Amino acid sequence: MLQHKHLLINAKVQDPIKSEEDAIKFLIHLVHQIKMKIVRGPFASYVDVPGNRGLTAIVMIETSHIAFHIWDEQDPSTLQFDLYTCGDLDKDFVLDCLRERFDIVSMDYALYDREVGFKIIETGSEVKGGTN
Repeated sequence: MLQHKHLLINAKVQDPIKSEEDAIKFLIHLVHQIKMKIVRGPFASYVDVPGNRGLTAIVMIETSHIAFHIWDEQDPSTLQFDLYTCGDLDKDFVLDCLRERFDIVSMDYALYDREVGFKIIETGSEVKGGTN
């Protein structure tokens, strides 16, 4: 059954990915973990411009895309993560994968149903050691 789920995450992280190779490995691992299929990529690029220093990575999946951006100049670093799929999406499993890889200090997320417009299914906030 076709679905239209969109997960957006804004997080502060202690262990940001800083290399293109590591970003590509992470995306391949994540796609396999969530049982989706890669159709192109992953692609990653590190921007070394003061004030905008960080990594951008994307992978096209059979059901849409996964992208993330990390700004690593500040401590903790900022992670913006975006997963859109027309397939099944286990939000909790994706969040666990991100927690495991990035050592998340705090996070806000929103899960949308985009079948018709932008219907918010769930939002949440989390601080390391507890949930808000």
